[in-house]
Amino acid sequence: MNSEFPVFTKKMKKTHTIFLPQMLEYHSEFLQAAFAGSGYRLAVMSEAEGLKEQALRYISGDFCYPTILIVGQVLQTLRSGQVPADRIAFMEPQAGGACRAGNIYQTIRRTLNRCGYEGIPVLSLNFMGWERQPGFRITPRLLFAAVMAVCCGDLCMCLFHQTKPYEREAGAAEQTLQTVRARVCAYIRTHTCVRAEQRRKIWRYILECFGKIPLKQEKKKKVGVAGEIYIKYSSLGNHNLERFLDRQNCQCSMGGFINYAIYVMDSARTEYMLRGGRRLLRPVFDRVLLWMKNLQKDLYQTVGLYSDFIMDAPFDELRAKAAGLIGESCITGDGWLVAAEAADAIEKGCRHILIVHPFGCLVSHVCERGIVKNLHSRYPGVAIQTIEYDYDSSDALRESRILLGLGEEGEENTI
Repeated sequence: MNSEFPVFTKKMKKTHTIFLPQMLEYHSEFLQAAFAGSGYRLAVMSEAEGLKEQALRYISGDFCYPTILIVGQVLQTLRSGQVPADRIAFMEPQAGGACRAGNIYQTIRRTLNRCGYEGIPVLSLNFMGWERQPGFRITPRLLFAAVMAVCCGDLCMCLFHQTKPYEREAGAAEQTLQTVRARVCAYIRTHTCVRAEQRRKIWRYILECFGKIPLKQEKKKKVGVAGEIYIKYSSLGNHNLERFLDRQNCQCSMGGFINYAIYVMDSARTEYMLRGGRRLLRPVFDRVLLWMKNLQKDLYQTVGLYSDFIMDAPFDELRAKAAGLIGESCITGDGWLVAAEAADAIEKGCRHILIVHPFGCLVSHVCERGIVKNLHSRYPGVAIQTIEYDYDSSDALRESRILLGLGEEGEENTI
């Protein structure tokens, strides 16, 4: 914990609202319920016009697009008056590594100081115990509830993508999603989901609800979306890519967040050991990884037993798909996971792949653009397009590149 920064005390747990960046729309309500079960009041920062303009008054335009949007949301939250400033804390997830996004935590802190909000605490959500705060502690019970929340979010996202484009009655999938969220959040909030029987009951309920949606029998273009984690999941960051694909009569497909969470833990373990970390901690990493993989396996087995819906590949199988496309030791940023998710989407029927990332992100250029040639060699006939997002690029140009990626199969789009 850095003593020069405000401390999130134990008393603040009862009085403060902790704001998270808008990113995981399918998962955020479940995560809020998980933290509420341990006494934390989480909220998600809302979208608003002019976020980039607010942020660029205090930070350089050389920051990546996700940083600019998140700082803009922080400033918008403070100025909206939604919650008094002396009852606010911010939380920033940190995966670590060489990505510039690893500096967002410090950037938020410096921006708050420049704006006269020196007393607002900023929490770091990470696996490595950085920037610890006395009033915020991830207990095993909270960790399990949070990972369960991620699994429920993944399941809802996957089922929504497979029903929304084909629903007979407009809005049926959205209504089902809202109904499921309300009931499942109540379970997660009580932390009763820690029991295997209870969590399988929850997953079966979600499958049953989405399985009742009447669907049209028609074929649509299946578009796999992979890439940098923020741009991939955040509708704010990707300018509502899902809605755009829906208007183009396409079915969107994205890999689940649980695989990313396991990837981050697995990469942290690898890096820790390579740096000569204490071998006494290796069993801790191994136990947590095994537990997360087993929870994912339990979810996927439940889906396979009670439905015909298709999930993305489990972590170890996903890792194997990256072999020959990019080195397994590439764990900087989203590393080999992007190639693996693109390969998995193709093998599950997506003949169009969009790889999304922020403009000027060196990690993305290496790990994402660098795999396109190998993907084409392994999967000839698949249309693959990389899409960049930045604060000063036009929607028209970006959407034209997306439409190129939705063109005839086999086209290599390198504009």
